[in-house]
Amino acid sequence: MKKIWFLFFALVLTAALGVSALAEDAPLTAVEMTRLMGNGINLGNTMEACNNGKLGGNTTDDPAYYETMWGQPVTTADMLQGMKAAGFDTVRIPVAWMTNATHLDQGDYTISEKYLDRVEEIVNYALDAGMYVIVNDHWDGGWWGMFGSDTQATRDLAMEAYQGMWRQIAERFAAYDYRLIFESANEELGARFDENSPLYCQDSIDHYLPDAERYALTNRVNQAFVDTVRSAGGSNAERFLLIAGYGTNIAQTFDSRFQMPRDTAEKKLMVSVHYYDPWSYCGASSAAGATLWGKKADFQAMYNTLSQMKKFVSQGYGVVIGEYGALPGGDGVQKKNAPAYHKAFLDCCDALDYTSCLWDCSGFFIRRNLKIADEEMAAVYAGRNAASEAGKDHAEIAAAGKQSIDAAIESAPDSLVANAAPVTEDTCVAWIMFSEGSWALSYSVGDTYTPDSITPGIVPADAEITGEGTYTVALDFTGTEKGYADNTAFCAVGISNGEQMYPGYCINITKVLINGEQVKLKGRNYTCSDDGKCTRSNLFNEWVDMKQVTKANARVLYGDFTGISATPLDRSLDCMGHIETMEVTFTYAPRK
Repeated sequence: MKKIWFLFFALVLTAALGVSALAEDAPLTAVEMTRLMGNGINLGNTMEACNNGKLGGNTTDDPAYYETMWGQPVTTADMLQGMKAAGFDTVRIPVAWMTNATHLDQGDYTISEKYLDRVEEIVNYALDAGMYVIVNDHWDGGWWGMFGSDTQATRDLAMEAYQGMWRQIAERFAAYDYRLIFESANEELGARFDENSPLYCQDSIDHYLPDAERYALTNRVNQAFVDTVRSAGGSNAERFLLIAGYGTNIAQTFDSRFQMPRDTAEKKLMVSVHYYDPWSYCGASSAAGATLWGKKADFQAMYNTLSQMKKFVSQGYGVVIGEYGALPGGDGVQKKNAPAYHKAFLDCCDALDYTSCLWDCSGFFIRRNLKIADEEMAAVYAGRNAASEAGKDHAEIAAAGKQSIDAAIESAPDSLVANAAPVTEDTCVAWIMFSEGSWALSYSVGDTYTPDSITPGIVPADAEITGEGTYTVALDFTGTEKGYADNTAFCAVGISNGEQMYPGYCINITKVLINGEQVKLKGRNYTCSDDGKCTRSNLFNEWVDMKQVTKANARVLYGDFTGISATPLDRSLDCMGHIETMEVTFTYAPRK
């Protein structure tokens, strides 16, 4: 009876809006659909909240137990109405189906009726508010690591469970119209196929899949998603489907090894990626701990990175930036320039023909208060909804977006640091690339030397490279909000333009001081370059597969590769938990 009532309501509502209720009566393409979806928001930390993969994750049949587990209130219809009123036309609902609603750890992937009922109830809240809805399977306790298991039986169960999960979801929502969109995954495809979960993946800890296998498996999973939903009957035959990109990373999804699935429906597929660049700004745990953002190069980098997804639009696929945001810190304070960041992002999406969903866990839209708390941020979204663009030609919207982002680039300062020296192709400077263990503090991470990509309070001592010799670079963290760095997630010595100006030279680290005391390295450093421009030597880079480091892509001063490491800096040392100062001395010379 509930579904019959809902379909009647949907027919009345969509007729009033001038669109048909069922996908087959509304022959929209995926690109046209993204234009209707306007700006979106995530219902974050809610239906995907779970026990983080601990044994016995599914401990109750009560959906509200999980819904409030990560600090969010029980979702109400008023909250979705409030989101709509704040300027959001789409809501993305992340869900932990396997961990919260099945007993997959026992081989049973039957979804709890109560959990399905609760997700459906929230979907109806959103549809009643006049919103489009995206439902996915999120990180979900790390069960995705089963796909990369050492055991064939576990890998087979993963695919069987994945298809069974989507069959149940698609059948439950078979009568729902085109405004409900299914998304194949979150950030898991490719990136987390061998993630170890104590609940599901005890046997997948001794190996990592090669990239080629990750891409191939990503493509197979996405194809299984499309095939499963299409065969589930009802509106699923023509439903818009959102295909998660490789790790939802833009560059990795742009890679030709990522392939969109084949589909029996015409132009009904979209692709999903996420954007949190730079993470040292967007993901910093506090406003005071964020790197500076807002110079010309920052605006330009945003447009250039997002532009890579334009190739999918040209092929007829809709593009959804499923998560983005300069996220508020734990103190709830918005970061400096956050409204400008979000406005520029939305301008880019308009210019490039994308839609997007702000990642939010009551940090922007305060669910208990039913509004965006920060007035500047509220103003950014108030005028960006679909209603405000009604009657406008898409070309007009795109042109206005491009004009706005171009104006932001033109008016932004070249640097955010007073008296910063210009960085040119003739500049050869050594510095310490650094990210704190929590990613809260950061200085110029990446192969492009950007001295104003810095957390306020950090004082760097960089060194101009003039040829063969001994150099020292340093970082002082005592002026930051807490006065020190808590360990490191990434650390390396970089030399800008070193590969062009001093080809074949080696960085040979001779001394590392933490808080003025020399520390012993647990391996030998080596020299490499990822981009053919910047010379680098890793001090702590756990993403490097040392099996792939060879004499063809790395060098050491005397040609002896014995004991080389991408993580010679020992993070277990007591001093690493309280780094006030770091100093690195190295010799720079041609390979002997």
